[in-house]
Amino acid sequence: MPVPKFMAKVNRRIFNPMEIRKGERPVLIHEGRSSGRRFETPLDAHPVEDGYVFFVMYGPDADWVKNILHAGSAELRLPDRVNTLTNPRLLSGDEVEPILPDGVDLPATFMRVDHFLRMDVA
Repeated sequence: MPVPKFMAKVNRRIFNPMEIRKGERPVLIHEGRSSGRRFETPLDAHPVEDGYVFFVMYGPDADWVKNILHAGSAELRLPDRVNTLTNPRLLSGDEVEPILPDGVDLPATFMRVDHFLRMDVA
């Protein structure tokens, strides 16, 4: 199992709103699968050829991941622009490691992060 699920709840209620208010981090904007509600999730967005990679720290069952895979798209708000992202797909560490930008490493193995979300800029 990746990072414990209780940490996701702590992040969602406490740290994510603080990060969004600061406006310095990339924010993935996605729609709830059932509610249709708009959600904003601050994440590190690692630029790769024609798109971005996101580390799925809480596993592929995280709501934001399931929402984006279900919708097939999301928006990425960066400090200077908003990009529409499409074609979401989960990748393994072996698939994502060669495409990561220089200076970006996979999470430490003890964190057991096995999934990465890759999306293309529309």
